[in-house]
Order: sequence, then C-alpha cells, then structure tokens
Amino acid sequence: MKIMQNIRHLKPHGEENFIDSYSTKAKELITLDIKENTDFIMVGLPLSKTSISHSGASLAPEYIRDAFSNFTNYAISDQKEIKNKILDLGDIKMHPTEIIQNQQAIYEGVIDVINKYPQSNFFFLGGDHSVTYSTIRAVAEKSKNIGVIQFDAHLDLRNPKDGGPTNGTPFRRLIEDKLIKGSNLVQIGIRDFANSQIYHNFAKKNDVRTYTMEDVRKETLIEILTKELNLLSESSDEIYLSVDIDSIDQAFAPGCTAIGPGGLTPQELLQGIDLVAKNQKVRAIDIVEIEPTLDFRNMTSRIAVNILLYFMKGKIFG
Repeated sequence: MKIMQNIRHLKPHGEENFIDSYSTKAKELITLDIKENTDFIMVGLPLSKTSISHSGASLAPEYIRDAFSNFTNYAISDQKEIKNKILDLGDIKMHPTEIIQNQQAIYEGVIDVINKYPQSNFFFLGGDHSVTYSTIRAVAEKSKNIGVIQFDAHLDLRNPKDGGPTNGTPFRRLIEDKLIKGSNLVQIGIRDFANSQIYHNFAKKNDVRTYTMEDVRKETLIEILTKELNLLSESSDEIYLSVDIDSIDQAFAPGCTAIGPGGLTPQELLQGIDLVAKNQKVRAIDIVEIEPTLDFRNMTSRIAVNILLYFMKGKIFG
C-alpha cells in the first residue's frame, strides 16, 4: 500500500478510467453483501458440457456480469431510475467431468437459494439450456403447479435416450418426470428448419402451445404473451421464464452456438420481457446458450443485461 501511495497516476485494476458523477452505472446495482435486503438474486450456472454442439456457454455468467458496466440505471421511457439492488451470490460450483453430478448440484444449490430468499426474484445465468431442468425442478419443490414461457428457436424436446440429459432435452424431461404439465408450457419463437416433426408431434400430444416465428409475425409477440399470461395465471401458481438467446436473430446475437436467421429482434424480446415481468406470478428467469467465444464486441451478453434490466423495470415500475 505504501508503494502505491508513492507512485503517481495509479488506479486499482478494474476501476473506471472515467467517472461521471451525474450517471449511475448498472453495474453499481450489483451487490455481494448477503446482509442486504434485495428483491433480485443472481446466480451463475456455468455448465455447458451437456451441449450437443461446441459450446463455451459456461463462460457466459462472467461476461454478462461484466456487461452491466456498459449501461446505466436510468429508464428514459419511464423517466425513472432503477435503484433496487441485485444480490450476486456467485456461481454454482461445477465438477470438471461429472455432468449428472453438476445438474444435481444446480438443483440443490437453487433449492437453497429459494429457501433462503423466498420473497425475491431470481436471475439464473447459464450455461446451456440443460440447466433449466435443474432450476425448474428446484422451483417445483415450492410450487407444484408451474407455468413456463420458453423463448427459443428450438423445441428442446429431444429424446434423452439419444445422448442423455443434454441441452436439447430439458422440457421433455420436465414433462416426462411430471414436474410440469405440457399444457402449462408455452414455446415462442420456434423456427422452421430447426426442429423435427417427431418432436413437434410430442409437443402436440402433450398439449404444449407452440408459437412459430410465423405466428409471432401474424399475431405480434405482445398479443401472444398477453393471451398466454392470462391462461397461465389461471392454470399455474408460479410462472417461470426461460430465454434461450438463439430465439433472437443471428444478426443481433452472434454469440450463440445455434445461430440462425429469422428470429426475434432485441426490441421485440425486450418489450415482451417488460410485459411478462409485470405479472406477479413471474418470479424467475434464466438466460441460456450465450457463447462468449463466438461473440462480437460482447453484443450478445449486452442483450442479456438488457433482458435483466427490462425484467427489473417491469417488476419495479409495472
């Protein structure tokens, strides 16, 4: 410390080079103080060994956290500042090779988080989409009747017999293990040439409500969500929101393993997130399948931060 005091022009690593005294960075909303009473809890789920294709999604939680520094806390459309804190509890510890053990660890860790902060809203940062099975399984310990809104290009209803519990299987496993009803699962943004007829038939057989991108263009996302939130609010005790980043068009979200054309725009998705968050039964959201090593200028992680800020905006100002 004495050495640093005697050397001019030094600043601690990580400290901003320019500080605007009239602007609050969104990163300042994040706190590590577990004594702080907070409405929002954030947990990283750095698992991507379950991906059926190359994936560095295990790196995403840290990239998303860092991207908070690119934004402020001021929602100009509402003319209000977000002042509520996000308590960051860190990441669930992953074993380097044991996939099933890691999925169990996520399940157990999320149960503990929910029990410790029963009144909070939860941000789960994946990781690939396999983590959603574990998080919803944990939520089901408290709420047996769960509704799910899934933004995704893919159905994620693959047969676990082909490769085990991968990132393509979470919603089939949830249905087959009777953790959710198929009629309480709403899939939005499903795209042509990204799925198979067999899995679409499984969805229809189990009363899953699937909206393709063609449906979104015809009805608009807001109309679909308004209708489905009304239905899920009646049929569910709690509504869980799962956002696969590949639901966004590849032009806007290059940092994703399964990029593809014809997806949602960020504006569409953010408006939808704002609407969904206003519903009191929505208390948990995961963001999955961000691949930082394939990203350009951290574009995709920045979208993730906006998703979380719009969720907070909807909760606080809605």
